[in-house]
Amino acid sequence: MSEHSAESSPLGKSSAYVSVYTPSLLFPIPRLPKWQELGLDATALPFHGADIWNCYELSWLTPSGKPEVAAVEFVFPIKAARIVESKSFKLYLNSFNQTVFRDRHEVQQTLETDLSVAAQGPVMVRLLSMQQLHQGGMLPLAGDCIDDLDVAVDCYQYDPSLLALSLPRVEVSEQLCSHLLKSNCPVTGQPDWGSLQISYRGPQLDRAGLLRYLVSFRQHADFHEQCVERIFMDLRGLLGEGAELTVYARYVRRGGLDINPYRSTRAGMPQNLRLARQ
Repeated sequence: MSEHSAESSPLGKSSAYVSVYTPSLLFPIPRLPKWQELGLDATALPFHGADIWNCYELSWLTPSGKPEVAAVEFVFPIKAARIVESKSFKLYLNSFNQTVFRDRHEVQQTLETDLSVAAQGPVMVRLLSMQQLHQGGMLPLAGDCIDDLDVAVDCYQYDPSLLALSLPRVEVSEQLCSHLLKSNCPVTGQPDWGSLQISYRGPQLDRAGLLRYLVSFRQHADFHEQCVERIFMDLRGLLGEGAELTVYARYVRRGGLDINPYRSTRAGMPQNLRLARQ
């Protein structure tokens, strides 16, 4: 599992689907190049956070040959040096399909070990039964939705200059959300659809400008984690370093996996709520 660029990954290429446990399928990508692009110091990041992945297509065999299924929550810490490319993650999870494990605990331990090695950081794994998944239900994003604002939009390429503060300037504490986030995979060009929640305390954002800014990601090519970090840094630059800020994206799943990056000036973890689109 050496460090390669995303272009060397299985993305956009024909792949054989292996159904016997093969951890070497995991393809890690270092975070550092994108952090450097954003002017971030890896030893002094301006945010806390994690990347929460949810899997709905995990299965394996018991010693008796009977299949088991589970949903899985994966939490990748922001301090992990690498992310895992999503298609390789799916191929890896598919390799459990015809593999015998003693019990659910062995499955969990195997996932934690392999993913922690790939990410170069401790990945937490939680297996959910179908009953637990059902009981979790669905929840909405908190905050005022800005999607119904009557604004004209003509920019679909990333443009941070669209952001502005409200005038006259006033200090607020508020939560805003939008379901109009869309970006593209930087390798395949496939669309990534998501919902975004922004919580902040500081000078009030101009909501129309914020909506135009989020729409400007529509043709932007970056991975989910990188889009959220870019949004966080742009907002932080506008609000000022003393402002409290949290940016939380919930992306629509593809291939049985959804990715939900969370970046915040506050330490802690968000609720892994499941939206209707997820």
